Amino acid sequence: MPFTRHHAVWPRELPKSLALPRTSVFTNLEISARRYPDRNAIVFYDAPMTYSQLFREVEAMAGYLQAQGVAKGDRVLLYMQNSPQYVIAYYAILRADAVVIPINPMNRAAELEHFVADTGANVCLAGQELAGFIAPLLETTDLNHIVVASYSSYIAPDTDLALPAEVAAPAWSEDLAGMVSWEQALAEGHAPSAHTAGPADLSVIPYSSGTTGAPKGCMHTHRSVMATAVHRAFWNLSTASTVQLATLPFFHVTGMTGSMNSPIYSGSTTVIMTRWERTTAARLIERYKVTGWTNIVTMAVDFLSNPDIGRYDLSSLTTIGGGGAAMPEAVAAKLKAMTGLDYIEGYGLSETMAATHINPSSRPKPQCLGIPVFDVDSRIIDVDTLQEKGPGETGEIVSSGPQVTIGYWNRPAETETAFVEIDGKQFFRTGDLGYYDEEGYFFMVDRVKRMINASGYKVWPSEVEGLMYRHPGIHEVCIISSPDPKRGETVKACIVLTPEAEGETSEEDIIAWCKEQMAAYKIPTLIEFVDQLPKSPTGKLMWRALQEEEWEAKS
Repeated sequence: MPFTRHHAVWPRELPKSLALPRTSVFTNLEISARRYPDRNAIVFYDAPMTYSQLFREVEAMAGYLQAQGVAKGDRVLLYMQNSPQYVIAYYAILRADAVVIPINPMNRAAELEHFVADTGANVCLAGQELAGFIAPLLETTDLNHIVVASYSSYIAPDTDLALPAEVAAPAWSEDLAGMVSWEQALAEGHAPSAHTAGPADLSVIPYSSGTTGAPKGCMHTHRSVMATAVHRAFWNLSTASTVQLATLPFFHVTGMTGSMNSPIYSGSTTVIMTRWERTTAARLIERYKVTGWTNIVTMAVDFLSNPDIGRYDLSSLTTIGGGGAAMPEAVAAKLKAMTGLDYIEGYGLSETMAATHINPSSRPKPQCLGIPVFDVDSRIIDVDTLQEKGPGETGEIVSSGPQVTIGYWNRPAETETAFVEIDGKQFFRTGDLGYYDEEGYFFMVDRVKRMINASGYKVWPSEVEGLMYRHPGIHEVCIISSPDPKRGETVKACIVLTPEAEGETSEEDIIAWCKEQMAAYKIPTLIEFVDQLPKSPTGKLMWRALQEEEWEAKS
């Protein structure tokens, strides 16, 4: 039977099932441009772009891509940071019936070679600050064409906002074989052929880093991308009057869905930031009456740490939320005291094109993944036996729903092992350990492979991190395992102290505090103070990098 335990807490104003549009994701832009031609689709460092302008430039870039030989189903690399050009490029690729390959801007030579080889892409749309990293592949791979975008071409020249270096940089104007400027590509004036992509066609292949080996491409159809765009719009009651602040990178499914695809479906406005900067974020919320902001814990912590935050009018905000890691209760409490809003947490993966679970705004639970959203069936199973577990029992989270990937690009064996059949339908194995409570809310315990086994006791790092965030002197913390001759593994805490605690708090102080807060087997036996913790471009703590470094150092 489908999982329905959460229906008792389902938002009263929403249906439990949604019929999805039987159209492509690009069609959402076409419809919004018809409905709201003069409404701002984008605001980029004070420069507005209406839906009609966005649509025209998407059409022109799609025509250019087809003139370069891009055909239906071809993969096209999108290698740039948040900007109007990113949105134009994304929808132009879809308009050309091709498939978007969103690339992490931090990727460099060897990683880029993998994406080109794995997808067979011939064309790349790149930001000017990244073009130099991808250009050498014109001579060593099948890549043969790069369109170079200069972010400064789309900002308001008189803006008083602090601009990231790559946004303020002079426009790219080199004359190199196989490379053309964004403006030149648009100026050629090519009109695209008829749009034919439908719900079952591939639309986007985001890459998941996974736990081992090279990144894997998660194949998403127009239907699966449409699902999370529509789900989010309804869950947040979005309208054409909604204004979303985009601070999460568009290459990642959370930013892609919450700050780009869903607003375009609703015909609303997205205020885009290329790089996170807390003062600029506060000014933009005040200036453009932002109503929604999707972020991650590290952004929220930094935002609230701004000593001048009280100077800004944040009263327009009606929804704040995110995912990626549990929001510490102390941070959530401070955010609510300032804005009056609960932090709405959700849960999803690259394989699910963002959220499969979201907390209901009327009844959110802290540090909770939420409840399965429209048409999603989620269960908890035993990692080894695959048998279903009941309320309060920890196991692997598995999900079935319209947003789930159809598989990994060119990896049939890994696709097969990623799914399990339950009650006659396919469920995706998330690799995340969790449980659900009596009301059907799901909670994360940890990644399957992150659990620390200390003398037979199972320690879940995320739980210890959540407890340690209560210490007033801890700004950030990441829990990892360290080899121990007696326990096998022991618990280590890598800590960034607050400015006030630096020089005043010792390792012994932290351990003594922990002894009062948690079970003995959970207490970190090793403390390391660091200036910063490694983070991914989406702001997630890269615990695996610290973990591997620790074990290599001790081996």
